[in-house]
Amino acid sequence: MDFAWVAIALGDVTWISLAFFLGLLVRTVGLPPLVGFLATGFLLNYMGIASGEVLQKLADLGITLLLFTVGLKLNLKVLIKPQVWAVTVLHISTVIALFGAAIFGLALMGAPLFSVLDLKLSLMIAFALSFSSTVFVVKILEEKGEMKSLHGRIAIGILVMQDLAAVIFLAASTGKIPSLWALSLFLLIPFRPLFHYLLQKTGHGELLILYGLVLALGGAELFELVGVKGDLGALIMGVLISTHFKSHEMAKTMLGFKDLFLVGFFLSIGMSGMLSLEALIIGALLVPFVFMKSALFFTLMTRFRLRSRTSLLTTLNLTNYSEFGLIVAAIGVANGWIDGEWLVIIAIALSLSFVVAAPLNNIDDKIYSRYREFWMRFQRKERLPDDMLLDISGATIAVFGMGRIGSGAYEKMHELHGDTVVGIDFDAELIKKHQAMGHNVLYGDPSDADFWEKIERNHSLKLVMLALPNLQANMDALEQLREISFTGRIAATARYEDEKEQLQRLGVQAVFDVYTEAGAGFAEHVESNK
Repeated sequence: MDFAWVAIALGDVTWISLAFFLGLLVRTVGLPPLVGFLATGFLLNYMGIASGEVLQKLADLGITLLLFTVGLKLNLKVLIKPQVWAVTVLHISTVIALFGAAIFGLALMGAPLFSVLDLKLSLMIAFALSFSSTVFVVKILEEKGEMKSLHGRIAIGILVMQDLAAVIFLAASTGKIPSLWALSLFLLIPFRPLFHYLLQKTGHGELLILYGLVLALGGAELFELVGVKGDLGALIMGVLISTHFKSHEMAKTMLGFKDLFLVGFFLSIGMSGMLSLEALIIGALLVPFVFMKSALFFTLMTRFRLRSRTSLLTTLNLTNYSEFGLIVAAIGVANGWIDGEWLVIIAIALSLSFVVAAPLNNIDDKIYSRYREFWMRFQRKERLPDDMLLDISGATIAVFGMGRIGSGAYEKMHELHGDTVVGIDFDAELIKKHQAMGHNVLYGDPSDADFWEKIERNHSLKLVMLALPNLQANMDALEQLREISFTGRIAATARYEDEKEQLQRLGVQAVFDVYTEAGAGFAEHVESNK
């Protein structure tokens, strides 16, 4: 028996266990688990434990899968909108200029850890600090059920544009000239129908996961063989199948694997350099500058004719530093351009920015509604067509959330009450499908204070049905209903008994238990078809 492998295994058990407990600890206080993973790396480093072979492989896999999932989410329709690509380009350029000048100024003054930086390295560190976290934003939007909302789509679009900038940097950082065989990579485009066909045939289980791994790792290896950065290959393979309707399912399926492997990356960051007092102070001092990034985001988005609420919620989503900043810094350290302590500094700034951003995103609607008059000062009179408030005057029944349950509820209520029923959702594609079928479905966000203020002035609603994707979304809508002192009936869906009790305490008269009622409905259907 090879006892060296036993030693490696025991070391891996140590960091896995510690990562779990610290991740669980920070989650109990409302922070993303990756803050705990970074803390685990720092703690293991302090204890003198070096990163093992398994950990490094996990880190490499995490980055590859991260870029593959970025490619899967690449929606050109969103990216070509000026409020996405122009805002991103202007924001990155301005942040690099301002932060780069400030860092270079500190270098000229001989500040500790800054004195060895020239202008080029100062701009590279500023570039690393210009990103926002894809992992953090996706987690926040998913938990709140806002991935398809306008501010969610804009935030994801900006993140994808930032990620593309990082990938270009990664590809250029190798300093290697691709071989002539790199031109053969263009042959992947004609093979796209084959990739789509195989995706169609994989089904919904383990084959889908395995196919995603084959595309991500195979694409990375293929690009490496011709002298191009492998991570770019993972991104391109994601892009090639991003237009297939099952790409969203694959992205969801791969999400857990990507997050698991990224644990290795976050741990390796903490273990890459010693946590000194200087690094801790500089990392902490970088945190307030994240609000400069936020102010710039908010200003740019309102200038591009987005409503103040949409601009604010998108801005709060992006108020953080990014794991891609760590990847950029890691490239700089690996190439000997910057000291390893800068990786630790950015990791500290990243962790603390999450500590600040998490509670802000939990109360984003309250921040807007409480200081609404202030935010409205920045809103332009001309606004984008897809960011206008809807008019539901004349409707007596409103169904919020037009997924499967909401659609079924809408059709039944329309059958009983006719055109006085309106469906409301913030998924633009879903709304188009319903409108094509002749349904009275409009764009709206149930947690939007502006939307409810307009309803308060002129509405005839007697029943509101909340068929939203999760408990938090239902609770946000209920809070707005309380704000306008809504006196009609309220119904809502719930998935668990504790959710049902919580909704009833908040004033919901009729709670539909999705699983229980679905079972009862299934039994009735069987009996009626004897």
